[in-house]
Amino acid sequence: MPKSRIRKKADYTPPPAKQATALNLNSRAWVAPVMLGMFLLGLAWIVLFYVTDGSLPIDGLDNWNIVVGFGFIAAGFGVSTQWK
Repeated sequence: MPKSRIRKKADYTPPPAKQATALNLNSRAWVAPVMLGMFLLGLAWIVLFYVTDGSLPIDGLDNWNIVVGFGFIAAGFGVSTQWK
């Protein structure tokens, strides 16, 4: 009985690489600066509130300034979930 031909598989060639755009949102390079900025803004808000004895940043909010500061910090944690 004759022996069948052995079929050779084609070599793997990777697909062509995508060109990087000027603003590539898939790279998520914006996440770390925004996250750190939110953390620092929240910390600065709370520190400024305590250093000025409650007269700054917004006098009308009274102790709600602390909630605003922690809100910025919480937003920083929310942004951190986008980090890859």
